[in-house]
Amino acid sequence: MPESASVSVRCPACRGAHRYTAPSYPCVCGAPVALPLDGNAAPAPVVHRVWQDDWVTLRCGDCGRPGEWPRPELGCPCGTLLRIPLTDPDATPAPGPRETGAAARPALPPVPIHSARDAVTATVLYLRKLGHGDIRRADQRPPSGIGLAGRGIVALLDPSAHRATPRDVECLWLTAMAESARCLYFSLAGYAPDARESADRLGVPLFLLDLTGTPQPVNAPADALDATRT
Repeated sequence: MPESASVSVRCPACRGAHRYTAPSYPCVCGAPVALPLDGNAAPAPVVHRVWQDDWVTLRCGDCGRPGEWPRPELGCPCGTLLRIPLTDPDATPAPGPRETGAAARPALPPVPIHSARDAVTATVLYLRKLGHGDIRRADQRPPSGIGLAGRGIVALLDPSAHRATPRDVECLWLTAMAESARCLYFSLAGYAPDARESADRLGVPLFLLDLTGTPQPVNAPADALDATRT
């Protein structure tokens, strides 16, 4: 089965069609490594996250060294987190494409997510790219997840394996309103459809944090914010 760096993905929950391009990871030898995507297999929704299943070992196509990389995932706008299937995990991947031009938006530094602490680090780095350099743990502990705060901003990071609910989104929005601040929601497992509806109604930006540590916008307010990062 041929390897591919870009595949068409259809969400089994909402039937929405997407294009997924495999990210490249730097091997210790300096060569970029792209995971071998299987364009003929259907993606699987991630319902319960098991950390040891979130990583795959592949060899660099240049030097042959084995490396541990995050399994590719895609956040559908409907709130479903999809795991992109790979070809034979023991196969040696082809070297990833080398960047030859500037991306539409600046690339984020990779922060592979192995733990909740890694998720916090990735979220703080992203918030700094949005212009918030004073991020700290929030004084008020949220009902669930990890609260982060800065001048004029409140963020909630949920590193659990459970999708966010409307109550989670509304509690964050109420906290932000009480502090006259903007709010953002970051989740590793995604959002229930009714949580997405609540966020759209309240104007809460929703981000899906993938295993590379890259927050992916999943609604229009998040897209608008992401376009402002440096």
